[in-house]
Amino acid sequence: MTGPAAGGVGILIADDQAMIRAGLRLVIGTQPDLSVLGEASDGERAVELARSLRPDVVLLDIAMPRVDGLEAARRILAAPEPPRVIMLTTYDTDENLDRALHSGVSGFLLKVSPPEHLFAAIRSAARGDMLLDPTVTRRVIDAYRRAPAPPATDSGLTAREEQVLRLVAQGLSNAEIATALFISHATVSTHINRLLAKLSLRDRAQAVRYAYESGVVRPGAPEPD
Repeated sequence: MTGPAAGGVGILIADDQAMIRAGLRLVIGTQPDLSVLGEASDGERAVELARSLRPDVVLLDIAMPRVDGLEAARRILAAPEPPRVIMLTTYDTDENLDRALHSGVSGFLLKVSPPEHLFAAIRSAARGDMLLDPTVTRRVIDAYRRAPAPPATDSGLTAREEQVLRLVAQGLSNAEIATALFISHATVSTHINRLLAKLSLRDRAQAVRYAYESGVVRPGAPEPD
């Protein structure tokens, strides 16, 4: 096992299939800023290695023996200063999505996703952002929209910060938000960092949940232009 290069991202891979782990290690090894610190074949071992190796990002399969990936994610993220967690799976059911997002994961990718999506998810997670596979992003947002509308609460955000939060909840990236609002990418990042701090949220995944559960975004309402 080797540590990440200076300024790089250290990764823990957890999957019960040795060939999947080997393939992920090989693919990740093509990126100079990404390093695999270790591998686990079950969720229990993943939790142990996450504590001892202190990776920046953990790739967790959902279907694993002893402890499944969703429970492993919950345990890993309950630790002080936890790593970011990306669920990597062959399944994309609403139940798995809901459980993963409520545990605070920073990404959800299907195993059939192309390598560039994996790299983007890892780097986004390491930055504190969230990235869902494009095939499941709309599923997540639609699930929130189908939920009963909650009573609106005072978010304490500025009008611009609420506007940015609504766009985050629609699944837009920082670059897309910058284009939509005619502001710079750096300004979008500043707004997101401020709204996360004001709302005591850890990351983009929690921001999406907050937007719908607080009533800032109304389920079933049309998206603003």
